[in-house]
Amino acid sequence: MKTELINISECRKELNIELPTTIVDEAIDRLSKRYSRSAKISGFRPGKVPAHVIRSRYIEQILQDIAQELIPDAVDKAMSTEGLTPVATPEILDVEVNEGKPLTFRASFETMPTVDPGSYDAFTLRQTPITIDEDAINKAMERLREQSARLEPINDRAVRHGDTVTLNLERKLVTKPNDDSSDALVGEPEQHQDVSVEIGNEVNPPGFDDELIGLTIGAKHTFNVSFPDDYNIASLAGGNAEYDIEVMALQQRIVPTLNDDFAKQTGEYKNLDELRVDVEKNLNAQAEYDTKQEIRNDLLRQLAGRVTSEVPEALVTHEVERRVEQLARHMLGQRIDPRQANVDWDAFREQQREASIGTVRSTLVLDAIAARESIEVSDDDIEQELSRQAEATGRTASAVKALVEKEGGFDRLSSGLKREKAIDLLLSRATIVEA
Repeated sequence: MKTELINISECRKELNIELPTTIVDEAIDRLSKRYSRSAKISGFRPGKVPAHVIRSRYIEQILQDIAQELIPDAVDKAMSTEGLTPVATPEILDVEVNEGKPLTFRASFETMPTVDPGSYDAFTLRQTPITIDEDAINKAMERLREQSARLEPINDRAVRHGDTVTLNLERKLVTKPNDDSSDALVGEPEQHQDVSVEIGNEVNPPGFDDELIGLTIGAKHTFNVSFPDDYNIASLAGGNAEYDIEVMALQQRIVPTLNDDFAKQTGEYKNLDELRVDVEKNLNAQAEYDTKQEIRNDLLRQLAGRVTSEVPEALVTHEVERRVEQLARHMLGQRIDPRQANVDWDAFREQQREASIGTVRSTLVLDAIAARESIEVSDDDIEQELSRQAEATGRTASAVKALVEKEGGFDRLSSGLKREKAIDLLLSRATIVEA
């Protein structure tokens, strides 16, 4: 086998590979015999078709099979000979395979760049001073109060702003009006029973609330809503809809008074002062966590700045897609269907590209540090991380472990823990100042 390594750039490489004619011919003979055992050709008994007939009839498919059979092994051997480890599966190009000729092709791939992590004692990281004032505590108490609000049935008045209305509704989506045609029904009408709508909620369609205010229980009403072009549900964006609604029930939101009784109902507190002390404690804990994240992010930014060379595009793409998946999961958590959301996913990918390059660069430095320091991950480390993920997701540790195993994620999990240990090492040696 002949190989030629071409360095396109620090990360991008190509291998020109040639397998000798003898190997190709041997493979043709072998596959021709295999084909002859199952080929059904008129005039010949099964298994008795001459080799030259098989080659004449099936040569194109045989040559394709030879390429699929020989190329992966040839690439692996060439990579091993050259001491290369591709970041992702190589792209195979310009395959040439014919009887009596060598098999030639190109393998295009990326490798990791050489990264020098430098000194570990040169980091000066900034943190924002933690200050929890009375205003912050008051706002947190008010949020608790709002979260503890209850809904109380109302029967003797009309709908007001802030009320929760239970509706039966039918929605008919119609096309946007134009000069050539009038509105027309698009698809089947949607019918929904016992839909709860909070008047004033920002997720409500534009103008929807105004049509409900003033209605009473039992009232029926028909109205139209026009959706803006940038509406967050793509199937409705830019369209018009006709609603037929019936008010089935009405509730008003009752917000409790901040007093000792409220504190006792909220938790194991004797009075409002105890609740306030606990709120301040929680605010401090959150501020300390945010500060640690701020310091960590500052470190990662500085690490990324140490890599000035190009980074593998495959890693950047992987990081971008991870962010896309993260946004999709967040939408699902907010009960928004990512497939229906009015999101330009290609634009989002482009927006995330620069940050993703920074993430890849900092990761490469962390991996270099972990290798230099011989950082290892123990079985206990893995078990603790699985337990942490289980607690965060509300699953059992065994369920999380099974999921990671199913997705082949233990190597990824181990790599992530090594990086976290490298971060801890760097933070222990860094100078941290308030700014």
